[in-house]
Amino acid sequence: MEERDVVSWNVMIDGYAQHGRPNEALILFRQMLEARLKPNEATMLAVLSACGQVGALESGQWIHSYLKYSSGSINTHVGTALIDMYCRCGSLEDARLVFDAIKDKDTVVYNAMINGYAIHGFSGDALNLFDEMSQSGLRPTDITFIGILSACAHAGLVSEGWAIFNSMEGKYGISPKIEHYGCMVNLLGRAGKLNEAYELVKSVAIEADHVLWGTLLGACGLHKNIPLGERIVQYLLERGLANSGTYVLLSNIYAAVGDWEGVSRTRAMMKQSGVHKEPGCSSVEVNNEVHEFLAGDVKHPKRREIYAMLEQVNQWVKEHGHTSKTEGVLHDIGESDKERSLEVHSEKLALAFGLISKKRGSTIKIVKNLRVCPDCHAVIKLVSKITGRKIVMRDRNRFHHCVDGLCSCGDYW
Repeated sequence: MEERDVVSWNVMIDGYAQHGRPNEALILFRQMLEARLKPNEATMLAVLSACGQVGALESGQWIHSYLKYSSGSINTHVGTALIDMYCRCGSLEDARLVFDAIKDKDTVVYNAMINGYAIHGFSGDALNLFDEMSQSGLRPTDITFIGILSACAHAGLVSEGWAIFNSMEGKYGISPKIEHYGCMVNLLGRAGKLNEAYELVKSVAIEADHVLWGTLLGACGLHKNIPLGERIVQYLLERGLANSGTYVLLSNIYAAVGDWEGVSRTRAMMKQSGVHKEPGCSSVEVNNEVHEFLAGDVKHPKRREIYAMLEQVNQWVKEHGHTSKTEGVLHDIGESDKERSLEVHSEKLALAFGLISKKRGSTIKIVKNLRVCPDCHAVIKLVSKITGRKIVMRDRNRFHHCVDGLCSCGDYW
């Protein structure tokens, strides 16, 4: 196009942001600014969404400053997007500041903050805000209940979760959707109430989808329940609902109990079905640039410094009594080989890069596309104590705030 106006730029930026390519959206936004075009509200909403997806906090903070400088005030629509962005980028403090500054809060604003507290595992804050919202006269929506039930799941609040779930129809006239059942299955499964979760899935009036069954399958892996896990996989296979996550979860169950024959069978099934495991990828933002790492990655320009720091980290944690949690390695290999494979996980490479790149004492924020592995979780906790840094990790399920050797999840995730 010879003439590109704000609308054409917005369409492309939003297209990238909406289709899982947030980095391209941010690059295009910078090019738009270089072209001396003034972004409008639609631009900012798309870019804030992209920042949230990749955890680009520095970029998000710059956009927030730009909004305050260019318009002086922030409306509810943009304020909600800022809350969501800050929560996804690991800064609850900034999200709460934006929330408190919004004068005429509606249900959508409350939902964003409640959901933010939920994914960070601050369940008490989420429940308190839900009470505040109810007392203000605002009626909760189905989105509100997804957030509040997720908060209960992250803290193992089974009785509270059931009470809230039952109040949806009984008190508010809101029929539970598949997402609400998913939250309850997650809550019950994490708490070890697998039979109760199984009965709930079977009782769902809506046709249970692969996500709902996958949630229960994940709980089977957590509690090493092979018979129920195999039954669920068979059910999914018969209905054509199995995906890569199904096979990986079943492999995890077998590996956790040392059943390598079961792991081998599952891999053969994956190969026969043409299914591939999604590779783990972790990222960290430094100086407004997002750096991504795969396991064993050697493509980064600072790979020598990264691996030197990784060696230092491994030495630190061993001196502090850490022993590798090899039970999650899905290969029938020797313990030393399992340990070496764990040492180069993408989370640890991102951590090492953060340690050499961020100024001493500053917070390191890492984003992982999958669930953080138990060994990486233990190492990151220890490094937070050894270095005196706060390390925030966002995985597929939730946030982990590691400070002085402790994690906000309380090792319940």
